[in-house]
Amino acid sequence: MDINQLESKNDNVLQKDIEEISNNSDYDFEQLNNKTVFITGAAGLIGSQIVKALACINRLRNLNIKIVAFVRNEEKAKKVFEDILDRDNFEICTGDILDTIKYEKKVDYIIHGASPTESKYFVLNPVETIDIAVNGTKNILEFAKKNKIESMVYLSSLEVYGKNEAKELVSENDYGYIDILNVRSSYSEGKRIVECMCKSYFEEYGVPVKIARLSQTFGTGVEYNDKRVFAEFCRAAMEKNNIILHTEGKTIRTYCYTKDAIYAIFKLLLNGMSGEAYNVSNMNTAISIKEMAELVCKIFSDDNIEVKVEIPDDVGKFGYNPEMIIKLDTLKIEKLGWKATTDLKEMFINMRKSIEQRNKIERNK
Repeated sequence: MDINQLESKNDNVLQKDIEEISNNSDYDFEQLNNKTVFITGAAGLIGSQIVKALACINRLRNLNIKIVAFVRNEEKAKKVFEDILDRDNFEICTGDILDTIKYEKKVDYIIHGASPTESKYFVLNPVETIDIAVNGTKNILEFAKKNKIESMVYLSSLEVYGKNEAKELVSENDYGYIDILNVRSSYSEGKRIVECMCKSYFEEYGVPVKIARLSQTFGTGVEYNDKRVFAEFCRAAMEKNNIILHTEGKTIRTYCYTKDAIYAIFKLLLNGMSGEAYNVSNMNTAISIKEMAELVCKIFSDDNIEVKVEIPDDVGKFGYNPEMIIKLDTLKIEKLGWKATTDLKEMFINMRKSIEQRNKIERNK
């Protein structure tokens, strides 16, 4: 294989994952042949891998899926997609999700992932967080209605469930408590109203939108300076620093590997039921924040690091969620034929390999 034909030649871990997706015979990607798929938040972790996976599907299956990456920053997007910029069936569309979507060509499928992802941003910019969620998604839903699309997936979050410890496993109807007067709730409440908006556009206008409630997702493609907890832990290990927790780390969640999340999004795009929400997670990854930090230390034991708890007086400014236990039940999406494949240990190992390879390439440029 000519390396210049690859979709991510600077990250062979990511390349392996997207080729595995492309070659999966359980997915009828031929449905997308000669169709246009419009991806918002396309330069982000999940959006970029959706774009690259579609490009890889085109190459390996000899299809003609037109891929439109909707981004705010064209310069950043050109760097993210440098390996596929010259492909005839790939296009970058630059715009602001808060403006009317100005793309005049026909669109058949939409994956909507444009959203802030950093907890600190939710606390410092709660108005903007709500604005992007509500008004940004309304613009996309209007765009979907105008185009009479065949299918759409909205990327939501496990945070819609709030604090819910009554259930061992949280299914799609098990909603808990969210403090609406906490500005950190701008993200979770924003996701909740947007899900209701998606359902409303389906019921009133027939927009065929599906909702993917993603647990925290990581693995290949994570940026070295990502500020989310999984990246912070991995970076500490890479730099041979102790992992410092600013809370007791008692919150328990389930997680999902990037490749598995992409699988799930495609499964919903092609086979999901419109107007419905689906949990996306690996039920076998339930772990507390502190236990996850300890696992990272164990995985990368040669680094000789440990976990320390140092709770600052101003911990609220970090934007951490309230302490909770939330383990997502994925039976509903599994009935469509999806199943998580990658455990927590492999998620961290692949994330580190992916980061190290890209860092090495950057240093050698």
